[in-house]
Amino acid sequence: MPDKIQDRALTGQVALVTGAGRRIGREIALTLGRAGSSVVVNYNHSRSEAQATVQEIKTYGVDAVTLRADVGRPAQVRRMFGAVEKRFGRLDLLVNNAGIFFPAEWDELTEKQWDRILAVNLKGPFFCAQEAARMMRRRKRGHIINISSLGGLKAWPDYMHYCSSKAGLIMLTRCLAKALAPDIRVNSIAPGTILFPGEKRSRMIEHVIRSTPLQKAGRAEDIAQMVLYLACHGDFMTGQILPVDGGKSIP
Repeated sequence: MPDKIQDRALTGQVALVTGAGRRIGREIALTLGRAGSSVVVNYNHSRSEAQATVQEIKTYGVDAVTLRADVGRPAQVRRMFGAVEKRFGRLDLLVNNAGIFFPAEWDELTEKQWDRILAVNLKGPFFCAQEAARMMRRRKRGHIINISSLGGLKAWPDYMHYCSSKAGLIMLTRCLAKALAPDIRVNSIAPGTILFPGEKRSRMIEHVIRSTPLQKAGRAEDIAQMVLYLACHGDFMTGQILPVDGGKSIP
């Protein structure tokens, strides 16, 4: 592992990562645990995966716990943060990672689909940030990192609902950065194409990779390392949107 993880720079801190049972969220949670942070692994449906993530984090000698909550439902969000308060009494880092993604023709998109993707991808991060900020302000320090998307910067017609939710999350990041300064920093990471071991590459994915300046897909580790950098070294950064996309967002 890189030295900056072995240094355990986050020892004594507490992080909550939403949607942390699988994929990018899992890698972020593991990376923060290796850096010495206690980790709250939020999940909605991926119970067994979340439990496995917690068990692995505990092998790093830190505390970890799973908490189930649908982040699109504010009442469940409040209960989750109440449990964090009771268990740890503090929160240093919130990573709003939970999100949903699916294609839909714009003229066939239903109200239910629209409401659901906005609830998870935009409403959820806001209410999680609201609860996190209340805890962080007591210590006059904290950091919120929103995982947005290249889709929040680029127009994808077949994912109009998704792009709208992530573009909203980007603006939410900037608004929260001003509202919560100077004590709490708020930044966003915008991943490009991320592939996971064993995942098949469709023709569309291959086309995207070929049109990316670095001509390769990213890994979950690339996003987790950026989270770690911001958590450890980004003291003079707030309100920033950081694409991790192989250069795909270059105009």
